[in-house]
Amino acid sequence: MQDDAIDLVLGGVADRLRALRARKGRTLAELSTETGISVSTLSRLESGLRRPTLDLLIRLAAAYGASLDDLVGAPQIADARIHPKPFYRDGKAIVPLTRHNPDVHAFKIVLPGHPPEGAVPRRVHEGYDWIYVLSGSIRLAIGDDELVLQPGEAAEFDTRKPHGFVSATTGPAEVINLLSRVGERVHVHGEGGESAG
Repeated sequence: MQDDAIDLVLGGVADRLRALRARKGRTLAELSTETGISVSTLSRLESGLRRPTLDLLIRLAAAYGASLDDLVGAPQIADARIHPKPFYRDGKAIVPLTRHNPDVHAFKIVLPGHPPEGAVPRRVHEGYDWIYVLSGSIRLAIGDDELVLQPGEAAEFDTRKPHGFVSATTGPAEVINLLSRVGERVHVHGEGGESAG
């Protein structure tokens, strides 16, 4: 029975590999050069004529910047833990804390130090934000108002008003930021200046 389950999981690898290569816009020859796997082996993997080995999957995962779970589609049934992958945007370290909630996304953000006399960049968009300060202190600007939040303090606000937050000192600050789905698209995926929402 266990072999049947493994065959079922591995049976979907060919379609995933084919779709992933198409999404990345790579040819078999380019992928072969990058991974050291022959074009014929790659072709057989994508057509389901060759059973993927761990060695081949590891090399392909590295080439695509994907996890092994992404390639085999292994379900994570019993383990509720997430494995956040930090990324960096505008000098901030951002760590995703949620995985499957379609309405609210949570992030831990480490804000770099900011000159106390420096302006707080603001933007406008649809959505709603919540901020909780873990360490340091932050300057939160909402419309024409500005306030300083200390560790343990929180704020919530409608993002249709011009808003932004930075560290209140030249040292870093850490916050938990909850974003509505629209707000998450603007803050995490969108770049540029203020956007009208």
